[in-house]
Amino acid sequence: LKNPTPLGDATVGIAVMLLSLGLTVALLMVQARVVRLTGSTAVRADSLHYRSDLLLNASILVALVLARFGWPQVDAYFGLGIALYILWSALQIARESSAILMDKELPGEVSEQMMTLVCAVPGVQGAHDLRTRVSGNRWFVQVDLELPGTLTLTE
Repeated sequence: LKNPTPLGDATVGIAVMLLSLGLTVALLMVQARVVRLTGSTAVRADSLHYRSDLLLNASILVALVLARFGWPQVDAYFGLGIALYILWSALQIARESSAILMDKELPGEVSEQMMTLVCAVPGVQGAHDLRTRVSGNRWFVQVDLELPGTLTLTE
């Protein structure tokens, strides 16, 4: 921050950064589609890595351009900003991952709707101990049903 080193010719660096930005944007688009289809926390976390690369490369590009105009210290400030973004994103991923690992339940409204649907099934006299959890984009539901004693196992 205090004594930035002057840069030489930045033209090649700018060209490489533009190529890198284009490829990273394409990869992020593919990953976003995969996350939307699968709900994968692992792919979302990997996407954080590439979003960080995108920010880093964009900041390098801007820093190279600004250094040509006499502001070489901007690079260090961008680096600090990206570090804070990576920390914030990592905390978000950790919170989301721990919720999945700890079998976080679905929202209460969803559980209430499920209980209403279960009790509306013909022959069901009652239900209790409804439990839910989420894994990726799949919901898991467990419920104890109260059924008539005359109901056969096949029925």
